[in-house]
Amino acid sequence: MRPRQWTKNLFVFAGLIFGDKLLDRGSVAIAIAAFFAFCLLSSTVYLINDIRDREGDRRHPMKSRRPIASGALPVGLASAWAVVLATVALASAFLIGPGFGLVATAYLLLLSAYSFVIKHVVILDVLTLSGGFVLRAAGGAVAVGVEFSHWLLLLMLLGALFLALSKRRAELVTLAEDASAHRPSLADYSPYLLDQMIGVVTASTLLAYAFYTINPETVAKFNTDRLLWTVPFPLYGIFRYLYLVHQCAGGGNPSDTLLEDRPILICVALWGASVIAILYGPWR
Repeated sequence: MRPRQWTKNLFVFAGLIFGDKLLDRGSVAIAIAAFFAFCLLSSTVYLINDIRDREGDRRHPMKSRRPIASGALPVGLASAWAVVLATVALASAFLIGPGFGLVATAYLLLLSAYSFVIKHVVILDVLTLSGGFVLRAAGGAVAVGVEFSHWLLLLMLLGALFLALSKRRAELVTLAEDASAHRPSLADYSPYLLDQMIGVVTASTLLAYAFYTINPETVAKFNTDRLLWTVPFPLYGIFRYLYLVHQCAGGGNPSDTLLEDRPILICVALWGASVIAILYGPWR
């Protein structure tokens, strides 16, 4: 179920924070419920993915230790748990709200399609992973009943794409000649191609965030233009991540990087605190 990966589901809270609902207790409770529903959904996807990829994972130095790939968890038991988790997650999602239930269903179908087919299609694989993050954010907004900025959705897509491309590059470099045996789509990538893509997405992500902070709609909604002051945090965070990818052979697991790299962890914490202080502080 990979609970360490549940940090990806924090995207669900974007609608709560940027929808001006953080001080509303009912909305906070709904957002927390939506977060756990996505945790169950993502765990379902991980089980499906590990069942599907168990042969390829056995060729990976780290993934070979996963329970299904190593044989510690029988495939039949893993399949049964996937069905149980999916049922509970979707039932919970529709209890939260019909709209959220539809988003949750779309997420499960999209990521299941990724596990079976799309992950082997170059470019579409990383776009689909990014789409999963967008659905998390959109689901959180639908759950608490707020309209999500188009700029913010674009930012989510670009940021997730940056992480997905960085992960592909780390896999390609780590596995070297065995890369295509582990993941066929890696045969269609090269470090140079991925570096070009990452360069485009990096600039686009930073520009999208900057434009969002000064967008007249954002300024009018929060009655402040001070969000622009938070731009140095994503700037440092992205540069730090690129440093880990290129100089430290990191980036293979974004969730572990977030939890284990102290500079990035501090950067994210400071960014979050700054955003909340600007949007909800007494000086607003």
